[in-house]
Amino acid sequence: MKRSKKRNRRKRALTFSVLGVILLLILVGSGFLIDTQGLVVNFDEANSAPSWSHPFGTDWLGRDMFVRTVKGLSLSFWVGLLAAFISGVIALILSLLLLVNKTLDSLVTGLIDLFLGVPHIVALILISFMLGGGLYGVIIAVALTHWPRLARLLRAEIMQIKNSEYISVSRHMGKSWFWIAQHHILPHLMPQLFIGFILMFPHAILHEASITFLGFGLSSEQPAIGIILSEAMGYLSSGMWWLAVFPGLMLLVMVAVFDSLGRNLRKVFDPFKGQKH
Repeated sequence: MKRSKKRNRRKRALTFSVLGVILLLILVGSGFLIDTQGLVVNFDEANSAPSWSHPFGTDWLGRDMFVRTVKGLSLSFWVGLLAAFISGVIALILSLLLLVNKTLDSLVTGLIDLFLGVPHIVALILISFMLGGGLYGVIIAVALTHWPRLARLLRAEIMQIKNSEYISVSRHMGKSWFWIAQHHILPHLMPQLFIGFILMFPHAILHEASITFLGFGLSSEQPAIGIILSEAMGYLSSGMWWLAVFPGLMLLVMVAVFDSLGRNLRKVFDPFKGQKH
């Protein structure tokens, strides 16, 4: 009976994961499929409220807000994807230094504590500002500030299996730590690394939008969600609520889908998480 319940929970989690992936593909794919004609300035339709022809309304330049929002979500997706990937690689490399020697591991532990002790948004702004902002500045800033929690998790996993019997047998057979990491430790870490990468994604997207909103991120020429929300602030008092409401809701939907996807994948891959109600 218990086994049947566990199987049903995993099937349900897998179903939700597939639905989440499909929804994300629709959101991101729309950014490539939608015509950019809606981004052209058209003063005749400026400041139009939501309608059938413009579901999200238009801005002060007559640009279609639905097109701008979808394009902005697509850009945020790719920024978050690249930043989360780089951050995951950093976390994996630094956590594997535990196998080299205790001195390097102590340095990594201190580095993790340092990054976790600094407020996220402050570190993001400082790094992005030093790199001159822009697309690459934002990606590097997000990547350099999102690895510590995943590195701490991977390090704990490595410490747990480092002294296991099959690792000891490999060491007695003369295998190097590099060989052991490649054949024993990395396969064990891949599910945790993948889930950590997915769960890191929504944070990366939100923080990219945050520093862009504050003026330290992407340039105003790019249709980023942070730029759209920042520009909308000057028009909310005029009653143009749709300039901020729809882009903000779409951003929250994307973040919520990623968060749900990560949690459901954890139930699928992690047998201990999958057993919890």
